[in-house]
This record gives sequence, structure tokens and C-alpha cells, in this order.
Amino acid sequence: MGNRGMEDLVPLVNRLQRALRGARQSGSPRVPQIAVVGGQSAGKSSVLESFVGRDFLPRGSGIVTRRPLILQLLSGDEEYGEFSHCKGKRFTDFDEVRDEIEAETQRLTGSNRGISAVPISLCIHSPHVLNLTLVDLPGITKVPIGDQPADIEYQVRDMILQVICKENCLILAVTPANTDLANSDALKLAKDVDPQGQRTIGVITKLDLMDEGTDARNILENRLLPLRRGYIGVVNRSQKDIEGKKDIKAALLAEKNFFESHPAYKHMAERTGTAYLQRVLNQLTNHIRDSLPAIRSLLQSQLLQLNQEAHQYQQNPPEDAARRTAMLLRSVQRVAADFEKLIEGSRDEVDTVNLSGGARINKIFHERFPCELSKFKSDERKLRREITFAIRNTHGVRTGLFTPHMAFEAIVKKQISRLKGPCVQFVEAVSRELLATVYQCLRELGSYPKLQEETERIVITEIQEQEGRCRDQVLLLIDLQLAYVNTKHEDFIGFNNTQQCRLSNKKTVAAMAGNHGVAPPSRLIVLRRGWLTISNMGLLKGGAKEFWFLLSAESLSWFRDEEEKERKYMLPLDNLKLRDVEKSFMSRRYVFAVFNTELRNVYKDHRCLELTCDSQEELDSWKASLLQAGVHPDQAPPVDGGGAPETFGDPQVERQVETIRSLVDSYMSIVYKTFKDLMPKTVMHLMINGVKEFIGCELLARLYARGGAGGSALMDESPEQRRLREAVLRNHAALKEALAVVGSFSTSTCTTPLPPPVDSSWIRPPSPTRPFGRGHAPSPPRVPAHRAPPGVPRRIPPAVPNRK
Repeated sequence: MGNRGMEDLVPLVNRLQRALRGARQSGSPRVPQIAVVGGQSAGKSSVLESFVGRDFLPRGSGIVTRRPLILQLLSGDEEYGEFSHCKGKRFTDFDEVRDEIEAETQRLTGSNRGISAVPISLCIHSPHVLNLTLVDLPGITKVPIGDQPADIEYQVRDMILQVICKENCLILAVTPANTDLANSDALKLAKDVDPQGQRTIGVITKLDLMDEGTDARNILENRLLPLRRGYIGVVNRSQKDIEGKKDIKAALLAEKNFFESHPAYKHMAERTGTAYLQRVLNQLTNHIRDSLPAIRSLLQSQLLQLNQEAHQYQQNPPEDAARRTAMLLRSVQRVAADFEKLIEGSRDEVDTVNLSGGARINKIFHERFPCELSKFKSDERKLRREITFAIRNTHGVRTGLFTPHMAFEAIVKKQISRLKGPCVQFVEAVSRELLATVYQCLRELGSYPKLQEETERIVITEIQEQEGRCRDQVLLLIDLQLAYVNTKHEDFIGFNNTQQCRLSNKKTVAAMAGNHGVAPPSRLIVLRRGWLTISNMGLLKGGAKEFWFLLSAESLSWFRDEEEKERKYMLPLDNLKLRDVEKSFMSRRYVFAVFNTELRNVYKDHRCLELTCDSQEELDSWKASLLQAGVHPDQAPPVDGGGAPETFGDPQVERQVETIRSLVDSYMSIVYKTFKDLMPKTVMHLMINGVKEFIGCELLARLYARGGAGGSALMDESPEQRRLREAVLRNHAALKEALAVVGSFSTSTCTTPLPPPVDSSWIRPPSPTRPFGRGHAPSPPRVPAHRAPPGVPRRIPPAVPNRK
């Protein structure tokens, strides 16, 4: 009946299509197929029904086929249809097949002529068909109707092109014989994607409806407007036949009689008709055979990607208790490892955009906390005022001759007590970063929501407990400092050298920063480098300019670029302070300013220097560096109803204030250094290492105790994880099946040689200056005699008149 090799091949291709539909994998191989293309009422549906021998396709006016229909024809003993969306249900009544196609079409497109590119898959088993796979596409239309969009023509065209542009798709270009062939929309679309004509077959319908005295002999003989694979003529049932329920078998017999009795076609009757078209399509195995190596390669690569994941799911079924316990152990170990890597900064994937984990905690240790401590040194006027009150209250009604020790100790203890706020905030900030790090690690447990929730609750409770113990230890450190003021400390300046105790501002800050002694003048201690913009330069002087700034312990310099060869200016740090500047409404940059406390110009005629940077983190980093260099934030003196004490009127009190001020400075420098050293150590020991040890050693035991039966109750999969597991296993099985199908293909399948090329330049694609599908037919080319098919007289045919 047909090509024996093809009889075996097409069922395999159909199995391959079903397997790949089950895989639902992006980038799945494109299975070979035959697409039926034509305008509205061109007879596409009738051709397909003639293949099947049954009425099963919807009919009507306008666009009837509104979703692509993938039609698989399989030869078998029984006759029935199956839809991919109704698995297991057999349709033996083909009227029900039509109703199901209409219902499934309306489900996505509505009942008012909408279209959709989502295909409907129908497999028909019948003893009266040859093995074929075809795709019925919507008819090419021009005018929208119903709720169709205005660009319906281009939507249909794009939908068709998405199918026929594939190299392994044969194109059946259906054109009615009673229309102008040169203006065939189907042939123009085929020419766009198959300019060589290697996979296009012309199908001429409605030969029985041509005007009296005309025929399509020259077209069917491929002499007029030739195609490389030629044309095949068919005669379908008329609308009257369809309405009269004329049997398709009777229609096929009438078709055969028409060709055998027609004077223009009887010499080629054996090469026309629906049965001949079926045999031709059944024997065209080249496009299928040529596409199989690429399909096999793609299937193998996709299967290789899924093998490991599918193997894990197969070896660890979700209902296995041992598997649940093993997964719990691995999950906790992974969380512990990820937490330690985030804290220690040893992750394989390094974040190049934001700080995270240990890096953020390090910033709290060495930038934010020192910045908070230095703010206590910034309000000079308030401190002197407190010292004055302390001295006078210590003397009482008497006039003191010596500097009172009690006043010094009272001021020192008050300064130390003020450390409680920053130290507690320091602990809380580290705790927040630990929580953020834990949340980041627990994202890996999203597949097991119960485990994630219980782990989060246990770890957060532990962090809160560790935070409480750490807070108590920090407050104990402050209480220890308050318990005894050690004036015999080796770094404390005593009364015997009060004249030398008043260190310069930068030396004091250098001591606070941990620099013992002062660096030699010849050695420049660089604290920070980077780009900043001076924003308060007038427009007449060039406006805002960006410079490369260098901050040392003695000065702030800026250069033209980072090579630091051309220095623009060097600003000494003596008597400098910094203050925040509110950024403007439209600005995205962050601003701060430095100014001289003695109201001198800091740069040329500028009383202050406004500097801008790109981010809040960069701003905080510059502030911390300036504080380390001794440039403190400016704060307005507090307003107090008690009024300012009269210090400058009493030289003796003024000298005592100066002495205690120097002693407090020296002693608090020791305290600040101590806390800057001890606070990170305390938090690291009691919180960070404690939480790390808890997650690594105790978390698993807690989960076992809470989960029961080895913690297996916590390992219930989330719906998303269950769907992922099922999809992976389904895709893996489908890809294996598809690969087995491809491997069973026999290379001995008979093939039909490709015909020689013909001149198909007469098919003109739609012109951009002319509406699609319109225009006058070109004059048909004269075909050389040596290209005429065998058995046809070598003559140049007359041109067929152009019909409107």
C-alpha cells in the first residue's frame, strides 16, 4: 500500500511526539511533521477528512480552524480517535470528535472567533489510513470578525510561519483551482521559508469548479508556475455534498471517476487524487531521516543533564523513612557549612555587589562602633560645662586650692556610663546580622517547609539567648570600669606632667586608633583614598569637580587623578570638624562638609568644603576615617535652663577645668581603646562562635527530638518540591523513551529522491508597499522543453488568462 519502511517509521515518529509532549522540557527537539497551509475555504479540512475517510472537523464560515490541530494517522485494526488532553478516552463516534475539537478550541479562544497558537493533538487509528502526521493550521484571513484583533491577518501569518519555518516540516500549500495561482497566499508563505522548494508540495483543489472550457492541466504537469516537487490535484466534496451527508468513500470514488474521465486529466489520473497524495506523503522520508541525528544529539544532552538529579530522586523516594533521615542530616550539614562560610568569607561564589555575612559584621566591628564611640568626644563645650559644675559642687561653700579628685572620677564614671547605649546597640546590630545570615542559609530548606520553619525557630531562639548572655557580659565590662578608676595605668598621664598632658587632637585620635606614639614626620600614614566631588564650587569657577582624595593622620589632600602626581591642595586637619549636609530633592549623591572651628577659610574663599560620594556606605566609611584622623562631627551646644557656669571669671577654676579635661581625655582614651578591643572579642566568643557551634553540633539533636522518629516528620515535601520531583522523573522517563524511539529507526527505509530544481521565481513574497496577498499575477515564465516531465509533449504552453 505504501513504503514499508515508512509504515514502520511514522508510528515511531508519533511515539516520539507523544514522548516529547510528556517531557514538557524547554528546548525539546522538533519532531518532523507535515503542515497544511492555505487560505480560508481553500479545502484544507476536506483534504484531511479525505485522508481519514470520516467527517470529524468543524465547518462553517470565516476562520473555523482557530487552533493548530496536530493530526496523527496510524493504521490499525480498530477505528477510533484519542486526544492528548483526554488520555485514556477513545472516541468511536467522529461527531463527538468534532464536538470535542470545538469545545477545546473555545476553552482557550472563546466563542467569538478568537485564535490561539496552543495546538490540539488528535490521534486517529483506522484500517483505512496510511501512517502520517499532519498539522492543520488556521486559514489565512484578511478581515477581522467578532472579537478578533485588527491585526488578525498578521497573527495568523506569524502562527503559520512558526510551524513551517522548521527545516524538518513539509509544507502542503493548498490552493483552489478557480483562483489565481500566482497570487496564492499559501505558496507565498512557503516561498518565504523554503526558497529552494525542497519541502513544498502544491495541492490544487476544486478542479471540478473551474469555469467551463478551462482546466489546470499545465499546472498539474508542473509546466506553468512550476514547483520543485510539483502539484497534485484533488477533488473534494462540495458544500451540497457535505450538507447532504455524502459518504467520503463515495466522494473518493467520484474523485477517481472525475480524473479518469476528464479529457485534460485522464492521461495523468494515476498521479492525481487524494489516495495518490497520501502515498506521496507516506514515501517522503528524507526530511524525517535527515533530522534524526540532531534530535538524537539533543535528547542525549538533555538526558545527561537530568541523570544525576533523577538518580537522586529514584534512590531516595519521599516515603522512605531512611531516606528522610539521611536528607535531614544532609540538610543540617549544608546549613552549618553555609553559615560558617558566610561568616568566615570562604564561599565558592563571592558576592561582588553587596556585603554579606561576616563582611557586614566586620564593618560593625571596625567602622560603626568606633564611629559611635568617637561621637562622645565631639561636644567640647558640654564636657567643660559638666566639669565646671562637678568642681564647684565638690568644693561646696569653700574655695578649693587643688584640683579635686572626686570631680575627675565623677566625670569619668559619667562618660563610662554613657557607653552602655552604644555597646548594647553594637550587640543588637551583630545579632541582626546573624539573623540575616541564618535566613540566607535557610533558603536552601525551602523544599521542606516544616524543617525550614522548625530550624528557623530553634536557631532564632538560640541567637536571642546568646544575645542576652552577651549583653549581660558587656554590661559587666562597663560595671568593671565603673568599679575602679585606675589612675596608675601606664598610658594615663598623671598630675606630675600636667603641662605635657594636653596632646594635640590628632595625637589623641591616633592613640584612640591604636597607634602607640606618633609616626615620624617623614612617614605619611594614609588612612583612606578615593574619589570625591567638591560640590560647592561656583559655576563661574567650573562648578562641581571630582578629585582623587588622600586622607592621612595630618592632612586631607586632593589630586587630579589616582596617580597622585599633580596635587591640587593640602588641607591640615587642625581645628577641622565635619557635619552632615542634607542632599537636595533631585540629587542621588550623599554629602558631608568639613569646616574650621576658628571660622577660617578651609580652601581659598570657602568657609567649608562640601564633599559628595555615591553611596551611604561610602559616606559612612569616609566619616569613620575622618574620625580616626581626629576630625569629629560638629554638634550644637545643648540648651540648659541652668545657664552657663562662670568659669572664665575665676582663673583658678579655669585651670582646674583644663587639668581635669586633659585627665578625662587621657583616661577615656584608655577606656575607648579597651572597649574597641574587647567588644568584638566578646561578641565573637559569646555570640558568633556560640551560634556557629550550636548549628554544627546541637541543631541536629534538637530537630531529631522535635521531629520524632528520627526527625522524619519534618521532611514532608512542599507542593513545589513535589511537582519539581515529579517533573524531573517524568522528563527523564520521557527523554529515555524518546531516545529509545530514535534508536529504533531503520536506516534501510526507502526514500524518494529529491526532484531537480525549477525556476520558482514567479512566487513573489508580499511587497512592503502592497497589502499581503494582493496584487496582479506576473506573466508566467516560459519553461524550457528539457524540463518538461516525461511523457508530456515538448511545447511551450499558452498563458492561462488571469481570473479576478
